[in-house]
Amino acid sequence: MEKIASFTVNHLTLLPGVYVSRKDHIGSETITTFDIRMTRPNFEPVLNTAEVHTIEHLGATFLRNHKEFGEKTIYFGPMGCRTGFYLLLAGDYESEEIVELLRELFAFVRDFEGEVPGAAARDCGNYLDMNLPMAKYVAGKFYEGVLEHMGKERLVYGE
Repeated sequence: MEKIASFTVNHLTLLPGVYVSRKDHIGSETITTFDIRMTRPNFEPVLNTAEVHTIEHLGATFLRNHKEFGEKTIYFGPMGCRTGFYLLLAGDYESEEIVELLRELFAFVRDFEGEVPGAAARDCGNYLDMNLPMAKYVAGKFYEGVLEHMGKERLVYGE
């Protein structure tokens, strides 16, 4: 079988950042998949499931309620390797065009207070696996360490 595109990215040189992973065309519509890489693969510890799960709940809630991108949000969820998230948006976008959206998203998670949306047995299949303090910490770290200092090396896949 042929290797899929995401497995051709050199994960030994990949920095935390925001990358266009792929663009799919369905009829006249384009779906852009973003690789939101929060940790450096194979060099930093991966995110724990509890904070990933919390960010997923908060992120999906934030994005689907966003004034501009709410109707364009198709999916927001974790990568299996737990080094970041995928965001799928309806439309043809480049990484630079969503940096401000991601700043809003990760500031929302970093500053969130209260009950995590959907963190109840009726609403979620594993509602006990949540860690809001760690989700806030890693969101703040990503915001300050990556989103505040975006350069091309964190927006476009390298060799």
